[in-house]
Amino acid sequence: MQRSILFLGLTLLLLLVGLRSLDPGPVHSLRAGYFDFLQTLAPRPYRDLPVRVVDIDERALAEVGQWPWPRDTLAEMTDRLAGLGAAVIAYDVLFAEPDRYSPAELLRRPRIAAALGDGVEAAALERLDTDLAFAAALARAPVVLGLSLAREGAGAGADHLRAGLVQLGADPAAGLFPLTRTTPILPQLAEAATGIGGINVSPLSDPGRVRRVPLLWSAGDGVIASLGLEALRVALGETTLILRGLEEVEAAPSRLQMGGYDIPLTPAGEIWVRYRADDPRLYVSAADVLGDDPDRLRPKIEGQIVLVGTSAAGLFDLRTSALGEVVPGVSIHAQIIEQILTDDYLVRNDLIAGLEIVALVILGLVTTVMLARTRPILALAGGGLAALGTVAASWFAFREAGLLVDASFPVIGGAVNFALLVAWRFVFTDRDKRRLRASFAQYLAPSVLSEMERSDYNIALGGELREVTVLFSDIRDFTVLSRETPVERLVPLLNGLFTDLSAEILREEGTIDKFIGDSVMAFWNAPLPVETHAMRAAMAALAMRRALAAFNARSGAAPIRIGVGLHAGPASVGNFGSEQRFSYSAIGDTVNLAARIEGSAKHVGADLLASGAVRAAAPGLAWLEAGALALKGVGGRTPVHVLVGDEGVARSDGFRRLQEAHGALLRALCDPAADPTAPLQSCTRLAARIDAPLAQVYARLPARRDDLLPDATEA
Repeated sequence: MQRSILFLGLTLLLLLVGLRSLDPGPVHSLRAGYFDFLQTLAPRPYRDLPVRVVDIDERALAEVGQWPWPRDTLAEMTDRLAGLGAAVIAYDVLFAEPDRYSPAELLRRPRIAAALGDGVEAAALERLDTDLAFAAALARAPVVLGLSLAREGAGAGADHLRAGLVQLGADPAAGLFPLTRTTPILPQLAEAATGIGGINVSPLSDPGRVRRVPLLWSAGDGVIASLGLEALRVALGETTLILRGLEEVEAAPSRLQMGGYDIPLTPAGEIWVRYRADDPRLYVSAADVLGDDPDRLRPKIEGQIVLVGTSAAGLFDLRTSALGEVVPGVSIHAQIIEQILTDDYLVRNDLIAGLEIVALVILGLVTTVMLARTRPILALAGGGLAALGTVAASWFAFREAGLLVDASFPVIGGAVNFALLVAWRFVFTDRDKRRLRASFAQYLAPSVLSEMERSDYNIALGGELREVTVLFSDIRDFTVLSRETPVERLVPLLNGLFTDLSAEILREEGTIDKFIGDSVMAFWNAPLPVETHAMRAAMAALAMRRALAAFNARSGAAPIRIGVGLHAGPASVGNFGSEQRFSYSAIGDTVNLAARIEGSAKHVGADLLASGAVRAAAPGLAWLEAGALALKGVGGRTPVHVLVGDEGVARSDGFRRLQEAHGALLRALCDPAADPTAPLQSCTRLAARIDAPLAQVYARLPARRDDLLPDATEA
């Protein structure tokens, strides 16, 4: 079995390594979920950094008006933010079309009407252009406008990076996500902006939680930075970005350098976002910026990188973070800037992925070797410790160095490997147990086998005292039967008979102790407890009577008769014998008395004879008193009773009449002056109507007057 487990374990391990190398969708999702779990356990703490979000929230929409706002309103907000000292203003908003408000609608706005005065000519209204006003405001301040990846739209070559890009390596920019089409920016606004940045936090093909965000996008013949990166570049006054590629892989960036910041990237130019919980201290409502007292916001705006975006549900810019929070998309750009400013990154590379496969191999080998050589519980403990060590190492790497090491696939893969090997081992063990049971069943009672299986085939000698009911059964006139029946027919005959009788004993949950020549010994209430064990033994005796009748009817041989004796009482039950050979049995006075009662059944003329203890424990059955016998080796005399039938027989009118006649017969036999002839005839007649062999009982009863004396003692 060891070789088969080793072979199967190594095969499964190779399959798991192959699955991890292919990295299908479910494996990728499992890994991403585990990384989310790590971030949930240890999110990045909030720090008061020079990053702020001006939020076009529900309150702003209620006070200023529905979105999109007129461009003159945005121009005013831009001027106010610049006047409050914003280091840079980045709009996470698209400006792809001209302002939707007509000159007449604008004239109704109080601020514009007041500025123009009364008697404005129609020609002046036609020249009113809020887009130019907004462009002028953009030109007066450091502003970054947003560009979006689109399924349909113009080409992306025109709006490229407003800074120089130095590439070190084998064309790392070729590995970036492509912006083949974009939602364009209104030309006069794009020309006035200091920078252009991509507002997408993930490619359109990657919905769900936002875990990684591209910092650079490939756009036609150039590169476009993300909104957050471009805002930081403008705030720092940097004019050059350095993109480093992986030395061993073409078209795969690895790091981005900007000023004094060195940012690790994925091969697609993404940054892993290390989230903190969304915090209201990050946000300033746009309603306050456009309110009557914007100067009170100066401490929150001055020197800040200001991102303008929306948290309003109706504007559809809500995203799910790795922490499971639903946050505005603009806040993700803000968190990326915070990461760069604090040099707090999450790192994952090919070396880490290789270490994960090594961990998978180690876990698989530990469980495989231990399962092949030790018990499953020890293999589980060893594998569990290895799995715990893997998870602990992953957690330590994340907590201390921001390394994303996946422990989920190695642990789950090791668990799958363990489960399959345990199942395989169970198949082998079960097969071996079945073979062992089949072999030992030829020599041992089923109860012994069950005891062996429960104790893992390690049974000690010894016994315990139990209340049991013991049954002995013997074939009557067996000497004559064996003399008149050829040996080649006798053995199959006996085997068939014992098979039928044993089945009835086992059906009533009895334990077959042994076969002794033409006799059977069985007992109840050991090794397993059996409630009403005396009743079950008596019912087994009645069933043996019926099984014997059916056997005689189909055997074609001379009818076989049996005698059964029953007694209930304390006995020592357990494993008796030598260390090399033993049997599960019952010993004691109860066993001896049951054997004596069975031997006396011929004297009484009954096929089923029981002691008073059995009758007392099963009073609902049909019983007839048979006197008290002087048994060999037993002090005093033992009351015995003939078992006639089950509870149905006991309730029948025929048996009640027989019972009354039987009582009258016993009284007549005990009275020397009485004539028992009439009651004997009555009993014989009534007994013939009951399905029980009682003729011999009444034929011998007159000669057994001494057994019926009233001074007989109870057993």
